[in-house]
Amino acid sequence: GALAQRMGLSGVPVLAETIAIMTIVEMMKVTGARVHLCRLSSAAAVELVRQAKAAGLPLSCDVSINSLHLTDVDMGYFDSRARLNPPLRQQGDRAALRAALADGTIDALVSDHNPIDEDHKVLPFAEAEPGATGVELLLALALKWAQEDGVPLLQAIATVTSRAAGVLGDSLGTLAASAGQIVAGGVADLCIWDPAAEWEVTPDELLSQGKYTPFEGMRLQGRVRATVVDGQIAFEASQRAAQPA
Repeated sequence: GALAQRMGLSGVPVLAETIAIMTIVEMMKVTGARVHLCRLSSAAAVELVRQAKAAGLPLSCDVSINSLHLTDVDMGYFDSRARLNPPLRQQGDRAALRAALADGTIDALVSDHNPIDEDHKVLPFAEAEPGATGVELLLALALKWAQEDGVPLLQAIATVTSRAAGVLGDSLGTLAASAGQIVAGGVADLCIWDPAAEWEVTPDELLSQGKYTPFEGMRLQGRVRATVVDGQIAFEASQRAAQPA
């Protein structure tokens, strides 16, 4: 909105995003290359991707939890926790992103986990380093989006599991048949979570070395209880011993 425009964070970056996508699409037409776009942030970008996919181009993309839930209004009085890249957009952009994730135009939901330490975050907004911790919030914020927009639970979970793995396609090699899925004989990479558990996002609740997130103070539903990597328990909530990178 008006705040983002005054700060130069709305129109110009959106234009940069759309010009970049248009350039990439034209190069794809010439080369036949497959491309994945990270962290779409605007309604204009969504429309360009939708057109490219309709034309049969091998284009995939993702959106971050930040852009899916927040807008420029959430920057408040230049709160450095909301200093992100890409910057937060307007309500119309957020609505377009949410609809595109639901209809499959956007392939995956990502945490955009980029933890920033205190020395680089607790600064005036323009001087603070862009980024926020997010990996611990991904699952709960996927559930929040599903509940708010009436998206079926399994469809929402697919945006962070099977649909996300599908972006990698053949590059997964022998893992392609089981990545992002629970199948007999597959690799036991599992997340065990309680979809009914409620919790408040606070620095003390975050295990990441970065404690800064624009979602601080928000109450979320859904909590990871354990993760299993290749059949071995990598994290249990009761131990709170893991440290996401």
